[in-house]
Amino acid sequence: MNDTLKYFALDPIYRKFQHNRMTFSMLYAFTENFVLPLSHDEVVHGKSSLLHKMPGDSWQQFANLRLLFGYMYAHPGKKLLFMGAEFGQREEWNHDTSLDWNLLDFPPHHQGTQRLVADLNALCRREPALHEIDFEWQGFEWLDCTDAEDSVLSFVRRARDPHNILIVVANFTPVIRENYRVGVPEPGLYREILNTDSAAYGGSNVGNLGGAQSEPLPSWEEIDGLVVMGGPMGVSDTSEHPYLTHETELIAAMVHAGQPVLGVCLGAQLLAHSLGAKVYPGEQAEIGF
Repeated sequence: MNDTLKYFALDPIYRKFQHNRMTFSMLYAFTENFVLPLSHDEVVHGKSSLLHKMPGDSWQQFANLRLLFGYMYAHPGKKLLFMGAEFGQREEWNHDTSLDWNLLDFPPHHQGTQRLVADLNALCRREPALHEIDFEWQGFEWLDCTDAEDSVLSFVRRARDPHNILIVVANFTPVIRENYRVGVPEPGLYREILNTDSAAYGGSNVGNLGGAQSEPLPSWEEIDGLVVMGGPMGVSDTSEHPYLTHETELIAAMVHAGQPVLGVCLGAQLLAHSLGAKVYPGEQAEIGF
């Protein structure tokens, strides 16, 4: 979590220059069975409490702390949170004194942070996508890891049933992103089941009015160019990921219309497949197809 805490310590205006700190963990996340620790070692010896590592005034510090917890619980790996952090203790941990439980007498922020951690624990236990596949690529898929300018990350968590999914969108700035769009793997209504900016947690209550309805892919006439990124699936995995068929059709239409198309990783496979080339599995699944 070292990169993550260094990122969160930055003023949000500078986070776009350190975006790689938040994506680097996925280069090695599935090489071992990892625990994500926010341990006692992070809150002793002059390092400050988690709350006071965050930039800005008190309201912004709590908003960032809630965001950190939400991102941690959504990230693949098992969780470890040291005592006191769950309600936003302000002082470093001291083995000679008790925790500052009296802070819970001051709503909404300390109480709200404690309520958020309780809800995250319940959510992690209730939703198979958050705990069934923590140590393999099949449980995770980037939707967009490249939006450094807006400091936004979006990804999918997936259960053993590949259609049991959660969409995670994290905005690491205080700027409200109106009408922000991300691609989703399946059509339908996506229900908002947790928002760290909820008033129940001490936030400003900016959300998605309970959910968002997906929209179909645009036709090629509406697009000037196409960049198709990667994912852990292959071009033939259309039964598990039916949207791949629509993406392939869109790519083919763009190519035949003479529009520019760039494919990276899976995107290159889809581009080759749409042009009639043979795409087949490699010997090592982590290398690709």
